[in-house]
Amino acid sequence: MYSLDSELLYVGKAKNLKNRVSSYFRARGLNAKTVALVSRIDHIEITVTGSEAEALLLEQTLIKKHRPQYNILLKDDKSYPYLHLSDHAYPLLSYRRGKRKGAGRYFGPYPNSSAVREALSYLQRLFQIRSCEDSYFNHRSRPCLQHEIKRCSAPCVGIISADDYRRDIEHATLFLEGNSRVLLQALQASMTAAAEALQFERAGEIRDQIELLRRIQERQFVERGDHNADVWAVIEWQEILCVQRMTFRAGRMVNSQSFFPEDRAGDGLETVLISYMSQFYLGGHAADGLPDVIVADVAIEDLVVLLEALRIQEGAKMTHARGVRGEQRQWLHMAQENARAGAQTRISGRQAAKLKMQKVAELLGLAAAPGRIECFDISHAQGEAAYASCVVYGDEGLDKKRYRRFSVKEVTAGDDYAALENAVTRHLTRLKDQDDLPGLLLIDGGKGQINRISTVLENLAISNLPAFGISKGTTRKSGWEYLWEAGAERPIMPNAHDEGFRLLQHVRDEAHRFAITGHRKERAKSRGQSEIESLPGIGPKRRKELLLHFGSLKNMRGAPKEEIERVPGISKTLAAQIFARLHGEE
Repeated sequence: MYSLDSELLYVGKAKNLKNRVSSYFRARGLNAKTVALVSRIDHIEITVTGSEAEALLLEQTLIKKHRPQYNILLKDDKSYPYLHLSDHAYPLLSYRRGKRKGAGRYFGPYPNSSAVREALSYLQRLFQIRSCEDSYFNHRSRPCLQHEIKRCSAPCVGIISADDYRRDIEHATLFLEGNSRVLLQALQASMTAAAEALQFERAGEIRDQIELLRRIQERQFVERGDHNADVWAVIEWQEILCVQRMTFRAGRMVNSQSFFPEDRAGDGLETVLISYMSQFYLGGHAADGLPDVIVADVAIEDLVVLLEALRIQEGAKMTHARGVRGEQRQWLHMAQENARAGAQTRISGRQAAKLKMQKVAELLGLAAAPGRIECFDISHAQGEAAYASCVVYGDEGLDKKRYRRFSVKEVTAGDDYAALENAVTRHLTRLKDQDDLPGLLLIDGGKGQINRISTVLENLAISNLPAFGISKGTTRKSGWEYLWEAGAERPIMPNAHDEGFRLLQHVRDEAHRFAITGHRKERAKSRGQSEIESLPGIGPKRRKELLLHFGSLKNMRGAPKEEIERVPGISKTLAAQIFARLHGEE
């Protein structure tokens, strides 16, 4: 379905095309979301496929490619934490987040970083696997503190043999794979063998491992059979949709995730759930593998097409259960309760954010609570690598997807006023064109900065955007800040415990953190790059010839232009350009 300007609004599949399309154009019975979609439709294009499974695969491909605004979109952009077992003679087991591109093996994903660090702590206590990076490991001459507190077997100095360390790694792998029964049997066999060989100290150590392992299992897991299942549920609570996925592997719950899609087309809960599941599995988001069975309270005929598409695309033979009896019923109930809790938590967060926004409006004397606060800050080191940051606080708290950084290079080094003016002008010009201005503009600065930004607003003909500066008071202590309105001679000096004031402090501190992060990255990048790499017309070969000829950049800068011309591959014109760059004559 396309709009008048050929914007793709919605992609759908249908076994009966006439019934499906006509359902959007009924005279009555349509909800407000569907009416909003229909009001924008200008024309419809149709593609005929060979089967329903092919239609589903095509639908998911188009949704992933074009991301139509009225489709259920999979919001899975956050990076989940993993445990990484490195590819090394003495492997390192460590915490990792982001793309899984390092050599070795990954275990996860885990629901949060705390779960990963807890598992890592258990494994260090159980099997004494090293936690140091390779650069540290390769240069040790004596055991570190981790060995002294029995968290590492010190393979760096040969206290444990390669075979024994490999055995510990195999046991840790069994633990992470959930094969605790096999692991317990292996440990018990090792304990018996050590006792029979009269190695009673070693047998005692293995006994302690077994006891700790059993305590961990009692704390972390509830036995649920031996199935690999994904359990799905969807809840709508006060206009908040929450899709819950609970992952069971070898009968144990290993993950639980909450997703919050938007049903802009008004398709209904069951359609939302099936659409979300389709994008999740066909889009390759199941990082912990495909299950043997999908447990969801939907009709089997509604999942037949998805299961067939997975068989075609992944070669996976999966089944469906509605969760009406036994352990699957308990799983489904658990998923529904978690979905309800997730929706309630989301609502609580929104309500808290709205209340804080109202407090901000009361503090600043605004006519209405701002729907969105955007805060700017500048970070640089004596003018070097100047960066401006813009952070956003919305109706659900800090909205990190809308954060922006601006590299400020067109202004005089160290001129914070000009840097702020440059960044704010660029940002607000774009938002004005999109008719998406915030409800409040906050500047990390005092009277001078906010008056400069007031001029920017006048130049852009933006008259309805309240702007305030927040600056440290004379004591330079947190809680004693001043709030400045453009044109005001005296600042607002709020109570340190005012909720609105504390929110503005929080947003300002986040803008400061975000700006410093960008500045440090840029500065580190420049520190790791030689000035010779920025010379005009100089590639790797000419760079090598210059360094061979002069030995250093310092010698090159002190040499006359005629000396540069003698370097192989450097013409007179290029030598003149290099000389001018080195002496700042450009």
